This record gives sequence, C-alpha cells and structure tokens, in this order.
Amino acid sequence: MRSQSRRTPRTLLAVAAAGTLITPLLAACSGAGGAGGGSSAHSVNVLMVNNPQMLELQKLTAGHFTKDTGIKVNFTVLPENDVRDKISQDFANQAGQYDVATLSNYEIPIYAKNGWLHPIDSYVKSDAAFDQQDVLAPMRQALTAADGKLYGEPFYGESSFLMYRKDVFRKKGLTMPARPTWQQVAGLAAEADGAEPGMKGICLRGLPGWGEVMAPLTTVVNTFGGTWFDKDWKARLNSEEFRRATQFYVDLVRRHGESGAAQSGFAECLNNMTQGKTAMWYDATSGAGSLEASGSPVKGRIGYVPAPVEKTESSGWLYTWAWGIQKASTHADDAWKFISWASGKGYEKLVGSTAGWADVPAGKRTSTYAIPQYHQEAAAFADVTRDAIAGARPQDPGVQPRPAPGIQFVGIPEFTDLGTKVSQEISSAIAGRQSVDSALDKSQQYAEAVGRKYEGS
Repeated sequence: MRSQSRRTPRTLLAVAAAGTLITPLLAACSGAGGAGGGSSAHSVNVLMVNNPQMLELQKLTAGHFTKDTGIKVNFTVLPENDVRDKISQDFANQAGQYDVATLSNYEIPIYAKNGWLHPIDSYVKSDAAFDQQDVLAPMRQALTAADGKLYGEPFYGESSFLMYRKDVFRKKGLTMPARPTWQQVAGLAAEADGAEPGMKGICLRGLPGWGEVMAPLTTVVNTFGGTWFDKDWKARLNSEEFRRATQFYVDLVRRHGESGAAQSGFAECLNNMTQGKTAMWYDATSGAGSLEASGSPVKGRIGYVPAPVEKTESSGWLYTWAWGIQKASTHADDAWKFISWASGKGYEKLVGSTAGWADVPAGKRTSTYAIPQYHQEAAAFADVTRDAIAGARPQDPGVQPRPAPGIQFVGIPEFTDLGTKVSQEISSAIAGRQSVDSALDKSQQYAEAVGRKYEGS
C-alpha cells in the first residue's frame, strides 16, 4: 500500500488499514462495460482495487466464470486510495451502483454495523461446494461482524514476517533464530550492515500513512507491551511501552535501515530486497511471492521466519482483501455466484495452471497448502505464512485488553485520520526533524480526542 498521508479524511467512514495494502499501485484500468452497465438480471458490477491478483482475475472472468454461468461481470478497477473513496461513497449512500466491492477486514465490520452490507450466511450454507470450513479460521472470524453474521469472503490473506538473505548470513557467519526477538534482529542488522557494497542491515517502512509506517510499527508496539488505547479508551501513545517500542523502531531504521527511510514504504523495501540492497526486511507475507518469482535475482536466497517478538508469543498482523455485497444490490444472488467462484477452491487451481503457481491468491484456504504444485513453488514461505495467519490474534494482540479489534490498526472509523496524523509525526522523527518524545506527545493529543468519543461506551 502506498502512502495515504495525502488522502482527505472521509466523514462517513475512515477507510481501511494496513497491510497491508502492500501491493504496489498499478495504472488504473477498467473492464468492458465499466460501472453503470449491468441492468440485466444476469450481470454484476464489481468495484475492486487494481493489484496484480485482481487484474489476473479480471483477465480470467469472461473466459471462465461468464462462459460457465452466463453472468456478465462489469469491472471498475482503481488504485487503492481511489477505490476506497469510491466504495465508501457508493456503499454509504446505498446507491446500488456496485453489487460487489473489495473490502478489508478493517472495513467489513464497520460497514456491517452501518447496515451497508448484505449478510452472506444463507449463501454459504446452501453452497456446499464453496466449503466455508476450508477458509482459514482467522479469516472467517475477521469477516464476521459483531452481530455474528458473515459479511465477506477473502480473495487472499496475509500476515507479516521477517525475510532475510540466507547467503549473506552464511558469508558473515550469522545465524537467524527460528523465532527471533526484536533485540536479536537489531543485533543482526548491525552485523549485516555493509555485508555487501551498499547493503543495509534491514528495511522497515517509514513512509507516512496509517497503512504504511504505522502497520509494522504497531505490531512492534503490541509486542513491546504497548497499545493505542487501554480497555477504557484512555489513549496510551505517551506510555513508557509505546515510547520504548517507537524509539527502538526509529533507532533501528536510522542506524541500520535503508537510505531515505522516511519515504520508504512496502514498494520501496520490496525493491531494495529484490535488488540486494538490504539483508533483512520485516513486512507483509505477500512480499515473498515477488521475491521468489521467476526472474527475481534473489529467488531461492531468502529465508523466512515469524514476526519478531518481545513480550508476546506472536506479533504478525492479519489482513485480507475480501469481497462484500452491497445491501442495496438487486443482483445479490448473481453477486454470490461471482464471489463463490473468485474465492473458491477451483479458482486457485485455475490461476496456477494458467498464470503460474506463484500468482495464486493464497493465504485464505487450508486446501491451498495441500496442492503439490503450489507447495513446491512456494516451499520457502508457504508454511511460515500459513502459521503466521493462524497465529494472528486480532482480538488480543498485546499484553492487555483492547477496546476494539485489530493488530496493525484499531478497528474504529476514526483510525484512518488518527493513524495518518500519527504516522506523519513518526515519519518526521525517522527523518530526524523531531524527537520520538515530541512526536508521541503530539500523537497522544490526537488520540485523546478520539478516545473521548468512546469513553463510557
């Protein structure tokens, strides 16, 4: 996900979170017919983000889904920031222009609470071939709202982990622990810094954006014992735990991280890792597919271990791009058929056989990891990714009770604006323009204003 610092906060809903959001933005495109088509009873209008997996889906739809069902799919495909704004407008107004949209596990519970989504439990129950129990449990839980109803199905899922250059570590005589702590990572970063000409010890996001720097940093805060809010909605950004985690992160990236860290996000760190400019990278599990893709100069040279920890057993985040049906849709039955195909078992095999197994939108189904071709292609990272997703604890990611779910975000509408403001302060500290204490003192004031809205709730 690219920087969200320039987005104007929406009043209807804070648009969604992290991680993830980790695919580089591509040029916008739209499918045949675009939005506004689909007056037929057998067509579906789909509004989705323009990441590579979605673009592959768009290519395959007419020749497979439409051919088999007779249902035409009219795609509108936009960059992430644009698509989130457009989705929030259409769904908040219940305009019904789009039947299906790509939503995340941040947005879906909020949209469901607002009455903007069509519950899909009845569809899942009557569609035995879809096999809902095959969907990884954390994904099922993340897409179930407070009312106990299911409102989305994942297209792909991810967590976060640490990636490192095995060959560089061997050359330097370094050993990566099977389950590293952040203190161990800091020591390894110092040792690996300069291992090859121009190589830095680690790459960490520093780019402003609630889904950029705040995603990995919040996982560090969690495992260091901090939290954005305590169970009573008291802001805790100037607590000792939050300060210690943030100071650690800022010091690590300033001492041993990439040059221009304050302007580096997922895309920049992926590029640095691919080009051999960094020995380690902590980020989304979905980055591994690019590192191990055919033609990657570092293919086969990367090791993958769980997200580093301090006080918690795990610290990886949880994110999914998922499909949701607008409540106002008049084509909900056909919309479900599209979702059932796009998130079904057969679709992953279709992608693997046509585009290559590295392109499979994984991280959502148990059965994916039993496909021999996929497991062979993704052997280096498949199990670590699955374990990271399985170990994610969005309801309880730290050492104290939380008032709202979320690992790399706080599951409230105001987090988009709050997270963006805080990210700008943190990025400024990474750039050396202010101290961490100054950044967090300002951030505490932003968080207190949000917390007061919820106190006593």
